[in-house]
Amino acid sequence: MNFRIENISVDSTSPFETAQFWAEVLGWQIAEDGDDDEIALQPVPGSPEDGVLPDILFLRVPETKTVKNRLHLDLRPTDQAAEVARLETLGATRVDIGQGGDVTWVVMADPEGNEFCILRALTDAERAAR
Repeated sequence: MNFRIENISVDSTSPFETAQFWAEVLGWQIAEDGDDDEIALQPVPGSPEDGVLPDILFLRVPETKTVKNRLHLDLRPTDQAAEVARLETLGATRVDIGQGGDVTWVVMADPEGNEFCILRALTDAERAAR
């Protein structure tokens, strides 16, 4: 194939504020060439994600989110509990989408209500097998 995923686009009523939240979550940066209606978030130059992962583009829309996402991010931390606590201080909330209590991940929502998951940390054996 001769293409790659350039952006993952997210509708937002407040693109800059939503991009700021995700920049803090991921340790990424907001692109300087964006406008008020399209804010791009990109990996920091020289980071392991730079040139590998697609940018995240937050697009202004007039309507608020009303239903469960059809696409969401799964984030794998080294310390799940610490990251969940950190994200809550940034404005994320835990949400119940019917996942039950016996799962190993935590479902959260960003300040606009977009769901994402914080997965459990990999074991040493799982990391070594990657």
